[in-house]
Amino acid sequence: MIDVREHNEVEGGRIPGARHIPLGEILQRTNEIEKEKEHIIVCRSGNRSGLASEWLQDRGFKIKNMAGGMTEWKGDFDS
Repeated sequence: MIDVREHNEVEGGRIPGARHIPLGEILQRTNEIEKEKEHIIVCRSGNRSGLASEWLQDRGFKIKNMAGGMTEWKGDFDS
């Protein structure tokens, strides 16, 4: 799972095990994302993660957007 929210947003908590790569850095940091694995992209509501998902899919990554984002997440949070 990749969290594309801004730094100040993840300070409030993120999904356990999620990697933080802000949307504005995602294209410069694709070398940190394994192409052969499937990744779920998350943001606050699903809009930015949808954009990141499109960008990464266009570059050959296996990506799913987490619809509803963190506003829909019912699990635990890491701080």
